[in-house]
Amino acid sequence: MTPVFEMKIKFFENSAIFKQRVKTTSDINTINGVVEFMVCDDTKCLAPTEVDLVFILENETKVSAVSNTLKDDENESDTGLLTLFILSFLGGLAALLTPCVFPMIPMTVSFFTKQSKTKSAGIKNAILYGVSIIIIYVVIGLAVSAIFGPDALNALSTNVWFNIIFFLVLLIFAASFLGAFELVLPSSWGTKIDSKADRGGVIGIFFMALALAIVSFSCTGPLVGSALVAAATTGERIAPIISMLGFSTAIALPFALFAAFPGWLNSLPKSGGWLNTVKVVLGFLELALAFKFLSNADLVLQAHLLEREVFIAIWIAIFGTLTLYLFGKIQLPHDSPLKHISVGRLSLGLVTLTFTIYMIPGLWGAPLNLISAFPPPQHYSESPYGVGYTQLGNENPIGHTEIPDGAHLMAPHNILAFNDYDKGLAYAKKVGKPVMLDFTGHACVNCRKMEQNVWVKPKVLKFLKNEVVLISLYVDDKRKLKEENIVDSKLTPGKKLKYIGQKWSEMQTLKYKTNTQPFYVLMDHSENNLIIPVAYTPDVDTYFNWLEKGVLNFK
Repeated sequence: MTPVFEMKIKFFENSAIFKQRVKTTSDINTINGVVEFMVCDDTKCLAPTEVDLVFILENETKVSAVSNTLKDDENESDTGLLTLFILSFLGGLAALLTPCVFPMIPMTVSFFTKQSKTKSAGIKNAILYGVSIIIIYVVIGLAVSAIFGPDALNALSTNVWFNIIFFLVLLIFAASFLGAFELVLPSSWGTKIDSKADRGGVIGIFFMALALAIVSFSCTGPLVGSALVAAATTGERIAPIISMLGFSTAIALPFALFAAFPGWLNSLPKSGGWLNTVKVVLGFLELALAFKFLSNADLVLQAHLLEREVFIAIWIAIFGTLTLYLFGKIQLPHDSPLKHISVGRLSLGLVTLTFTIYMIPGLWGAPLNLISAFPPPQHYSESPYGVGYTQLGNENPIGHTEIPDGAHLMAPHNILAFNDYDKGLAYAKKVGKPVMLDFTGHACVNCRKMEQNVWVKPKVLKFLKNEVVLISLYVDDKRKLKEENIVDSKLTPGKKLKYIGQKWSEMQTLKYKTNTQPFYVLMDHSENNLIIPVAYTPDVDTYFNWLEKGVLNFK
């Protein structure tokens, strides 16, 4: 019962489903609706919000409805965060195998088991130690989220300067792992923390964990930095926290497990030169990842300095050199003399050699689907159709005997595409075809995956060429708008929309209540949705069915 309205108010937590029975005539297959809602707490309310609903009737019996893909965006976000957690966890496992952390496992566990009066006390202390490690790293993630905020985080993936800074930071991390120098925090920090660790109890254990974080910084720092960079570029405010949670859980886990089962310590391999090999391998991976961020900056600027062939050549050089290192042909400053190659090192060398050979055809136009998210797209290339070819086949889209004003053929598959909304819509009306809006970005990884792994499939490609008019709107297009087209932002009071990408990004946010890419919309000539828009859809059949239903609704 609320005293304001003197009535009982229903409320729902997390999610709710509302059902309504409807009766339609046989010739109706789409029902449009609107839901209006307001969100309040004990002190204030947000302004009422309207959300468009589209109900698709399938086979006159099945009804499906989605409100502007809000639920889809939430699921996609959850999946992305889970992937980030797993990747960060793997990064934490890699950090365990570095010279700064691995030797600490038996030393620390032995300390707890010997200093504790009972086995249960030793396990308890080790668990507290692990929890302290998690808290320390999660606090780092909280600090990153608080400093940047959601708007800044969302802009990082397409911001030129941030991508260049990330490139330089990862270069420094890579050089450190390869042995050029060590990243070390001031020694006074470690001394002060060690003195606190002698206090004993929960506080002492926490400072022991903090001492580990400081002492091992030369090994864990680059991995923590890389994990935070990856988290920041997702655009999710909570991502840095999730990243540090995954990373620290991997580091904390062995301390608790070995404290509970100390006999397992005997099964640990002895410290040795192999730990430095792990650091060097991580250094090569950091170096390869660095050029991905430089490529993002080049794509956004459309500078064409790091086109597809150059990027792939750099990766071939990096992983080829790593192969030589693993086979013992190259030695770095901190390596121990290598008398023989272990089976594990040989196996990893064969994997990197295979990967290097796999990338070589990419210099001549091979799609390289295994790494499609990393190199620039095939059309961003010196030879977009492959070396020695002007195009992949001679097929032109049906009805396109000549390229209309404002359009181009998207290489290498000759999909007619517009980058201008008005010209694309006008052409769609002229030829009597529905419009497919493609909200994309030059630095959008999942956009490239869709274009190189889904759009290329024959049945999808046929639809994109012949059944729709494609309008690709790049939300990170940094070209300036003409003076007469500069307008005030409707999302941010006092802000001007100065760039083409800002215009498309705001349009997507206002009209479709989402700013994720890729985002696909099928609409008629009155700019009404023909079917519920979709985001990243890697399953070819699902994406094709979406295309087919939308076009059928148009017809």
